[in-house]
Amino acid sequence: MSPLSSAHPLTLRLCGPRGFCAGVDRAIQIVVLALKKYGAPVYVRHEIVHNRYVVEGLEARGAVFVEELDEIPPTKQPVVFSAHGVPKSVPEDARARDLLYLDATCPLVSKVHKQAVRHMRKGRHVLLVGHEGHPEVIGTMGQLPDGAVSLIETVEDADRYQPQDETALGFVTQTTLSVDDTEAIIARLAERFPALQAPAAESICYATTNRQEAVKQAAPGADHFIIVGAPNSSNSRRLVEVALRAGAANAKLVQTAAELPWDEMVHARVVGLSAGASAPEILVAEIIEAFRSRFDMELELADAAVEDEEFLVVRDLRDVELLADDMAFVNG
Repeated sequence: MSPLSSAHPLTLRLCGPRGFCAGVDRAIQIVVLALKKYGAPVYVRHEIVHNRYVVEGLEARGAVFVEELDEIPPTKQPVVFSAHGVPKSVPEDARARDLLYLDATCPLVSKVHKQAVRHMRKGRHVLLVGHEGHPEVIGTMGQLPDGAVSLIETVEDADRYQPQDETALGFVTQTTLSVDDTEAIIARLAERFPALQAPAAESICYATTNRQEAVKQAAPGADHFIIVGAPNSSNSRRLVEVALRAGAANAKLVQTAAELPWDEMVHARVVGLSAGASAPEILVAEIIEAFRSRFDMELELADAAVEDEEFLVVRDLRDVELLADDMAFVNG
């Protein structure tokens, strides 16, 4: 592959906000703080967030990632639950195994759990709008007894769903969905079931909404749109869809600068760039430099909101201090 001419003019529209949200930042902090307090190894059930750069960086510090608790040998070392949340059975299993566990579930995911339980306690069958198999969906469904929740993935699912009692329904949603798709699904459910009860507060999180709004602003007229994120990151994949719907001619999910489709961008004049909520800023910076080295690049900002949310880490770790290099890693 030959380098593109540096004389080729290109506008790179950089979205804001992008990258780490407060829930991801908190989850990474919890693992780093646990390593400082308890030493290695610290076990982590599932990827703490959906990003290989983050996972490999934590592994280098002494984190050990497992899929299930039965992979952990008898130990007094802690296990951290991922930001996506877990079924109620997981902490119960940890207690039965006498494991010290630290719950890094995003507070906004925990809020959805509480909303689902509240619906059930009020005698409603819970409709969960989300993607089958996603860890967050598994965790939310696992808050309720079998049969108490039904998963709705599409408008077609909303059309097909037949409740036992259409007067006793409540819904919640996965936090990382497409805002527009979710609105369409809920509108169809509400049309079919006028008694459908909404959660006490919005389920889709602020970070998902803000990142999608910024992409909508930047997409019109873009020849290409680059989203930095992992293939198993729901919020990152939704950003690709949002970019295409909002007017980008092409959109692609990449994990690093090495995956950029340079051959497809030979004639590009405008490229959008954003990152999912679990993608660190260092990966975005590397991509910007890669464009700068190949094009006569002008950086244009597309800011949709200013985020200043911060979530406290779990109480057991609040007495541990992060050093400068720790903060640099945590902040991406």
